[in-house]
Amino acid sequence: MTIHDPAAELRANTAVPFEEAQAMPVSVYTSESFLALEEAHVFAKSWLCAGRTDALKAPGDYLTMEIAGEPILVLRDREGDLRAMSNVCRHRMSVLLEGRGTTRVITCPYHAWSYNLDGTLRGAPAMELNSSFCKDQTRLPAVRCVDWKGWIMVTLDPDLPEPAESLPEMDDLVGYLCMEDYVETFREEHRWDTNWKILAENFMESYHLPMCHGGTIGGAVDLRKMTCPEGFAGFNYHHILKDDSIALSIAHPSNTELQGDERYRTWLLSVYPALLITLTPGYFWYLSLTPDGPGHVKILFGGGLHPDFVADPEAAAHFEALKGLLDAVNDEDRGCTERVWKGMQSRFAKPGALSHLERPNFEFARWIAGKIPEKSPEEIPAAG
Repeated sequence: MTIHDPAAELRANTAVPFEEAQAMPVSVYTSESFLALEEAHVFAKSWLCAGRTDALKAPGDYLTMEIAGEPILVLRDREGDLRAMSNVCRHRMSVLLEGRGTTRVITCPYHAWSYNLDGTLRGAPAMELNSSFCKDQTRLPAVRCVDWKGWIMVTLDPDLPEPAESLPEMDDLVGYLCMEDYVETFREEHRWDTNWKILAENFMESYHLPMCHGGTIGGAVDLRKMTCPEGFAGFNYHHILKDDSIALSIAHPSNTELQGDERYRTWLLSVYPALLITLTPGYFWYLSLTPDGPGHVKILFGGGLHPDFVADPEAAAHFEALKGLLDAVNDEDRGCTERVWKGMQSRFAKPGALSHLERPNFEFARWIAGKIPEKSPEEIPAAG
């Protein structure tokens, strides 16, 4: 047996200059104990995306999510405000709601304890004989939740600076597109057989496009013209200029505010740890990732239109064609990322040198390394 410390391996891996960078060690993907550290020190201490705010339009609209295994309920309360709270009953600890929907009252499916939309206890049948029970002091614990540029952002950390404070550079890059005004038109949930970081890294670099996406968008990519700028403390990014081959990827003809390259630029934004956004002048799509063991990832996949296209009678047909393309690209990404996970199970799996087009991956690895405590020993069989 060989003693492995995935966190120490990652720190050593990211201590070199980018020009000497290697892909992350296999252990940081495959280790159960390292995932536990990620849950505790990355996911439980970060802002995570539950989707778009317009997914919750009316009072009582709700959706559910998990953060580091913690069931969370997000809803629109009676005053129209966003709220997040524990999705666990205060009686015998059943999960309360599942999926998404609309409700006037949150009712436990086990013993019918019920809660108002502000989390206060509304009713508790057959509790009058227990002298220790106090209805007025029983409520669902609140969880921090904010609307950031139209995204529902949730965190378990009571002291974490808000996204607007920790991601100030976002306005300088894409503020002119006003993400908060885009309208979501689809929202889906998927589960893939790969590690969450493999999928995140796949989004962060376009080096894989010519090969992985040879059947869809890869033929339009010229690696020689691609650059990857240095990212920021809370996110990395790159961008490409597109032509009018996809009608919705450039500014609407009636839009007179966007000028020059602004009308054609597509942004790929990776907000740490797990919100991945493609933003164009006409449409957007996103992935929000949740680990499900080392070898699986739960994916919230959504997207929609810039407001200029929402009222355009032709936009629906264009978006239907676009959604077909996004689905095909997603299928190709699934195949590529699941093959990477399968390859990591090999005794011969070893990280290789990174291309200059994979700078975001190296920055992502450094960000994770900075979040994980120094001691995470684990025994795994020695290779070979």
